Order: sequence, then structure tokens, then C-alpha cells
Amino acid sequence: MTTIDLPGHGRYELRQPTVFPAVESFPSRTIYAAAHVVADPLADNGPGRPATLDWDATMAFRRHLWSQGLGVAEAMDTAQRGMGLDWKATRELIWRTVSEADGAPLACGVGTDQLVGPASMSEVAEAYIEQLLTVGVTGATPILMCSRALAAVAKTPEDYRSVYRQLLERVERPVILHWLGSMFDPALTGYWGSTDLKLAAESLLNLIAEYPERIDGVKISLLDAEAEIAFRRALPDSVVCYTGDDFNYPWLIEGDEHGHSHALLGIFDPLARFASAAAARLDAGDAAGFRAILDPTVPLARKVFETPTFNYKTGVVFLAWLSGHQDHFRMVGGLESARSITHLTEVFTLADRIGLFPDPELAADRMRSLLTVAGQ
Repeated sequence: MTTIDLPGHGRYELRQPTVFPAVESFPSRTIYAAAHVVADPLADNGPGRPATLDWDATMAFRRHLWSQGLGVAEAMDTAQRGMGLDWKATRELIWRTVSEADGAPLACGVGTDQLVGPASMSEVAEAYIEQLLTVGVTGATPILMCSRALAAVAKTPEDYRSVYRQLLERVERPVILHWLGSMFDPALTGYWGSTDLKLAAESLLNLIAEYPERIDGVKISLLDAEAEIAFRRALPDSVVCYTGDDFNYPWLIEGDEHGHSHALLGIFDPLARFASAAAARLDAGDAAGFRAILDPTVPLARKVFETPTFNYKTGVVFLAWLSGHQDHFRMVGGLESARSITHLTEVFTLADRIGLFPDPELAADRMRSLLTVAGQ
């Protein structure tokens, strides 16, 4: 029996880990986990400093995700794009992950984060193309991420479409488009040309209608299940919806009589074993079993992604540390300080309640060390 004294909980007893059989693939769903990066704990990774990663631990975690049958969504916001991970480190991250993939499912983020300061529409397009070419030659599926630089300069829906047309004309394989809501990044407010979700969806759907053969799917991260379902139903048959909704993923992936979402989720970084086992149940026709595995994970996901949502990366790395996937709780940009001890304590207990920790004693020891540093 493993116990720990937790603020607000008293003497807390940890449960044993939940164990699932190994799964290799999921024919009915495409599932990507957006992967975090592991900082070099002894490097100068403070706010505003160039990112220095622990490459061995970072690559080991990607191998862990692939071992669960999941695809890896690389260099996305979960990897701290725009919140500590600079383009130089991102470029190396992409190449290293490609070298490890060996045919495993891999999609990589394409953005404009090499730009510094205000940019024109043409400069935004050129930055996108530079990154698109970087990913394109690797053979990985490009994910055309939302761009802060484009959001800052675009004034109309047509401004967005004009830049994306230039990208879609250059792609050599179908890409994944990306719609990240303002709760994940306030700088993206009004993306696709409107703060009205219905009008923004119409703008994006118009773009997709022009290039259906060049678009594999759309990752939609709005934390609004009804908006995602409406959008999903409006897509051409050849274009899939990847849910990025870390609040409502079980029922969106399960779907309804009109269709379902696939997944590209940051919460599947810590929940890889659960996502894998649940998907296997769904493939076996056991929708109830699928929900029995994933529904209990939602309280943890909602806590990790609570407002301010963009600080969810702290919880993801915290859980990786507690689960033994890395030896420290340090992050690029100093982001380990972005959540309070109270928040992290609740994440710890919610994770334990679903049996997330492979080694409860290790998780408890590490939590004790964090509480000691925090003065508890």
C-alpha cells in the first residue's frame, strides 16, 4: 500500500495501476497523440531563451507512443510551439522524430514561428512554405498549424484563404488543416476571418471545397462538441475530422449514426495506454467497453486543460514525470511554474483514480519531492 500526505486530502492512498493488453493498430480510427518535449534540466531553458532538449528522453517518449499503436503528432502546441520551443529546435525535433519513425504514423506541424515581429501577408506565406518544404521532404504528413502572424495581419476570410491556397498548391501529399480555438491561444482569436464560429467554419469549409483531394483532414480544437459535430457533418466524404477537443473526446470519437471524429489530442500524450485499449474495444464493436475506458479519464483531462487552457502543457509534462517517462519536472521556457501546487495536486489525485501511474511508489516519491520544494 502506497500512501502520501497531500494538501487538502490528508493521508491519501494510491491505487494500483490499470493494466491493458498490448494493441498494435486500430482499423476504424486514426489516432494521433500530440507529444510533449523533454527539456535538458541543466540547460538555460528559462523564459525567452533558446530551447535545449534532452533528446534521448524526448525520442524515448515517442517510441512509447508508437508502442501503444498511436500515431505521433510532432511539433504541435503540446510540444510548446510558441511557448518555449523555437524554430531551430523544432526543425531538429522533426528530423530526429522522422529518423525514429521507421514507417510508424507521423504528422508534423508546419507554422510561421520563425518570423520575428510584424509580417506582411507575403512574408507569412513564405514562412509557411519554408516549413512546409522542411516537413514535406521527410515523408511525414504536414499539419498546417494556425499562425499568430497570419491572425495579426489577415483582415477577412479571403485573406486567410489566399495564404492557404498558396500552401495547398505546393503540397505533395494530403495535409491536415488546423483550427485552434482562442482558449488554446488568445492570439488566434477570429481565425478563419470571424469570431462567429459558424462564419469561421463556413470560411474554412469553402477552402476545403476548393482542394478536397489535397486535404486529409482537419484538426478542430474548439472545446465545443456541438460546433465540431456540425463542422464534421459538413465536410466532404474524403476529408476526415480529427478531434482536438480534450473535454469531449470519448463521444466525439465514438460518433453517431452520421459519422465520427478521428483523434489528434494532447491529452492522449499521458493517456496513451487508455486511448489504445479503448480504440481496440471500439474496433471489436464494443462501444460500451470503449466508453468504460475513456469516460473515467475525462475529469483528469478537464483539469489538465482548465483555464488558462494554454498552460495544459505543464500538466502533461508533470504526468510524464510522475509516470517515469522522464527524470525531472523541468520545461523549456520555465513553464513548469505555470500551474499552482494546488492544481498539480488535483491532477495527481485524478490521475491516480484511473490507475494512470505504472509505478505508484515512484509517483508518490516524486510528488513528495515536489511538495517539499513547495514548502509542504
